[in-house]
Amino acid sequence: MAASLGGDGDRDADGGFLYFAYGSNLLTQRVRLRNPSAAFRCVARLPDFKLDFGNSKGKTSETWHGGIATVFQSPGDEVWGVVWTMDKSNLSSLDKQEGVESRTYDPIRVTVYTQEGDAVTCRSYQMRHYESAPPSPQYKKVICLGARENNLPLDYQKKLNAIEPNNFRGKLSEEIEDIIKKAESKHL
Repeated sequence: MAASLGGDGDRDADGGFLYFAYGSNLLTQRVRLRNPSAAFRCVARLPDFKLDFGNSKGKTSETWHGGIATVFQSPGDEVWGVVWTMDKSNLSSLDKQEGVESRTYDPIRVTVYTQEGDAVTCRSYQMRHYESAPPSPQYKKVICLGARENNLPLDYQKKLNAIEPNNFRGKLSEEIEDIIKKAESKHL
């Protein structure tokens, strides 16, 4: 279930908010790059949604050089991700990272389910007006490293690993390349 979201989403007990990540922000170093308060809460499943990759309004991401992650409603499918607890002070940086101001993504409220079956309501994001496009190899790698780091279900990790990337062979920004190198060295 998803609903359009105004304000700052669902709060946790400390006045922060809960954020469900399913793309590059699965990886701890990536989410904390702009949102240092992000603290792992749990792995969770978003039912009746499917993961896709695309370009907002047909424009390739300048950061990732390929399609970027989004979700869309799809009965019977599911998307696995991570619930992060975040301080309210990081809401504007998260919105900026997700392209809310540029109208790339809309913030949405979703109900996800922990591995124990508990329902958790979180803020997440859904791309507006996109055209499906494969991710760059580097973007796919960041998502797969995050899925592995946080122990998403193995079947889901296999699905992520099976995604065909585009043919981008260049370099990303230095800070993103650095995050990839550090994450790879942790998982060797």
